[in-house]
Amino acid sequence: MDPPPAQTLIAALELLYALSALDDEGMLTRIGRKMAEFPLDPSLAKMLLLSVDLGCSEEILTIVAMLSEPNVFFRPRDKQQVADQRKARFNQPEGDHLTLLVVFNQWKASNYSNAWCHENYIQARTLRRVLDVRKQMVGIMDRYRQNVVSCGKQYNKVRKAICSGFFAHAAKKDPQEGYKTLVEGTPVYIHPSSALFNKNPEWVIYHELVLTTKEYMREVTAIEGKWLTEVAPNFFRIADPTRMSKRKLKEKVEPLYNKYEEKDEWRLSKQKRFGRVSQTFG
Repeated sequence: MDPPPAQTLIAALELLYALSALDDEGMLTRIGRKMAEFPLDPSLAKMLLLSVDLGCSEEILTIVAMLSEPNVFFRPRDKQQVADQRKARFNQPEGDHLTLLVVFNQWKASNYSNAWCHENYIQARTLRRVLDVRKQMVGIMDRYRQNVVSCGKQYNKVRKAICSGFFAHAAKKDPQEGYKTLVEGTPVYIHPSSALFNKNPEWVIYHELVLTTKEYMREVTAIEGKWLTEVAPNFFRIADPTRMSKRKLKEKVEPLYNKYEEKDEWRLSKQKRFGRVSQTFG
């Protein structure tokens, strides 16, 4: 078995540091030890743990469980238009994560009805797996005395919790077309199935990228740019306004990978020796 590439390991450690799971010495932090107890991607674990402090862990538990399954909706070939109309009923203006939350809560309100799923073109078997995952997560939360509390309709708390785990998946609206990721400047687009398709918020967080005819963002939620420096101070910082263009001045966000490196060392253009496509910011 070949060892993993050194650059892949470095990128993984950088992400764990940015998630506050590792300290400056590379040791597990208190929150890092808690994250390790969850059978989840580190970003999802961080999102779940921060939701306790924000008072929205009830909602984030559901969203994490829903993200564990690839797709709860189905589109029969002969009824695609009807299926899309039914799905649109669940769409939330904040984005896809909250759409998934609404789907689960309405299924719960229907007493977990299979008939309700069939009527709304939702896969009942998938939702039952989601329910099992959620119960498992609640059990771990109880074991470590993490409060499960609801924020009601205060969805900004939910969006901020999502941002805390997936800040590295942030993208900003491009003046020309689509979006560009903040970390690498990759051109990306909101998937046509998204609740935010054609809504075009200024800043978004996505769960994953899917490459078809274009590189599409799946499970997208609108955020506020200022949240990035609040939830990920090891990854982003307020940019220096004295060395930015007027357009970039409005963005106010600049990635910070390693505070011990020389000035501008974080820029991907400095890493061409690794063969990575890059775009600078600022």
